[in-house]
Order: sequence, then structure tokens, then C-alpha cells
Amino acid sequence: MLDLPVSKGGLSAFEVARQAALEAGEIIMANLDCEKCISYKEGRNNVVTNVDILAEDKIKSILQKEYPDFGIMTEESADIVSDTPYIWIVDPIDGTRNYTYGIPHFCVSIALAQHEQVVLGVIWDPVRNELFHAERGYGAFLNGSPIAVSNRKSLKESLASFDMGYDAEIGKKILEGASAMWPGVVSVRVMGSAALGIAYVACGRVDLYLHLNLYPWDMSSGMLLVEEAGGAVTEVNGNPIGIHSTNIVATNKTIHEDFMNRLMNGNKS
Repeated sequence: MLDLPVSKGGLSAFEVARQAALEAGEIIMANLDCEKCISYKEGRNNVVTNVDILAEDKIKSILQKEYPDFGIMTEESADIVSDTPYIWIVDPIDGTRNYTYGIPHFCVSIALAQHEQVVLGVIWDPVRNELFHAERGYGAFLNGSPIAVSNRKSLKESLASFDMGYDAEIGKKILEGASAMWPGVVSVRVMGSAALGIAYVACGRVDLYLHLNLYPWDMSSGMLLVEEAGGAVTEVNGNPIGIHSTNIVATNKTIHEDFMNRLMNGNKS
């Protein structure tokens, strides 16, 4: 098991990440019903609001105060490089499109990686007051209670989930993949938040999450949550996943095997 450095204020890395997530969540919820300034990144589907920036600034200020030597990788601003092996990976609002439309399904995601291995993950859902967290070697938790992936045995028993991402062609492939799974699963869901989709696998609410176009801040916390909850999380081709992977399949170990077999056999049920 890994012991992470204590902060300047004597707090654990988890306590610092939790504080940052909660304070960002306050900003997000205070502005939920307000008019937002919206701009676009990489085309019309990837949006950022003024609230994303406010929340990110709050998170960075807390992380830098408590761990001034650590690096920070964030969605909305340039990376802060560090000589230490530690880097925070931050998404101030995962599910910004949901947020801008007033759909109450979004979260704050903060991960800590050491030598590019995720060692801490925190996902805060300020709508439901749900805090998911995991530390490598210590298990996964929801509001302090241990969580585990589902115990379903096959895809045909599964509630599968996915998101389409920002690239139109990749989104089309994801829709084709979801269509190919039907009716070989119980049902499918488009989540609108990758971090929450993966967290829902970790706590057994959904059985599988699939995405083909992700960034480190979208999935780093969730990757660790699923691992520590006893699940399987890899790239779609079955290769080991890392913070710089761009795609993910997260599920329990039995369904993961079933899913990979389905892929190799051309998605036949």
C-alpha cells in the first residue's frame, strides 16, 4: 500500500482533493440556474463555460497552496510542470454539456498520479451529494462506505453505458457499437459525464461503460475507482489503460471477458 505525502497544512492528499472538489462544487451549484458565458473548443460539441474556469481556478488555488511542488494537468488551462513524480489531474466540470442545459448529471473529478500511475481519485457529484473516492491499495468508497462493481455474469444481463465524445466520426462509431450490442444487453444509457459513468460502474449501478475518445481528466479518477472496486478497466483492444489512453472499457471481470469475446467475434451475440 502507498503512503502519499502530507500537505503543507498537515492534511492527507485525499483531504485536500476532497476540499477542492467540495468548494468547486459550491461554485458550480451556485451558478447552475444562472446565465452562462459559453465558448467552444475543438468544434461545436466541446463547450466550456465561465463556471468551468471559476471552478478550476478554485481547485488549482487549493492544490497549489497545499502541494506547491506538485504538477497540475487541467482541462481548461496550461499544465503546471513539476520536478516531483506527482501530478494532479483535474476536470472542474465533467459533463459541461449537461450542465449548460440544466441536466443534473455532472461532477468534479480530481486525480493524483505518481509516475503516471493514478494513486488517488475523487469524484464529487454536487447534485446528489455523492463523493466517490479511491486510494491505490485501500479500496473504493461512496460517501465513506465501500463499493464494488456488479456481480452480473454476462453482457446479456447488463445495463451498458457510453458517451459519444466530441469527434463526429468517433461518435458515430460509438453509436454503431451500441447498436451492435442491442438486443444483447438489458438496455443502454448515454451518460453525458464520463467520470460519473465510470464511477457508476465502480458502485454497480451500471455494468459496463464504453468510450472511444477521452482525455486524462475524463477518466483518471474513474480508472482507479473501478480497479479498487474489483473491476476490470482497459483500453477497448484489451491493452492496459493509463492516464494517456484515449479510450476505455470499464466493467466487472466476467463481463469484460464476455465483451472482449464479442468484439473479437464481430459483435455477434
